[in-house]
Amino acid sequence: MEANNCCQSCSMPLDKPELLGTEKDGKKNNEYCVYCYQNGAFTNPNITLAEMKILVKQQMEKMKMEQSVINRAVDSLPGLKRWRLPKTAL
Repeated sequence: MEANNCCQSCSMPLDKPELLGTEKDGKKNNEYCVYCYQNGAFTNPNITLAEMKILVKQQMEKMKMEQSVINRAVDSLPGLKRWRLPKTAL
């Protein structure tokens, strides 16, 4: 596993194979975590970036993570593959 690989939806580190999402055929997906992506589709396809920011913050707070770490994770979300605007929309 790549050391700096993270979920391109929620920014969770993908440092263990069991954290990888899955495709329809059961193969592992190296871009998304199991919480965001299963069976070839997003688990919450209608979530907005604003809602994802809240969810990530809440989950990390439950894990008693430092606020600076939470802030970095939340701030990184807009640059992730799922949330980047297509070039045609710019």
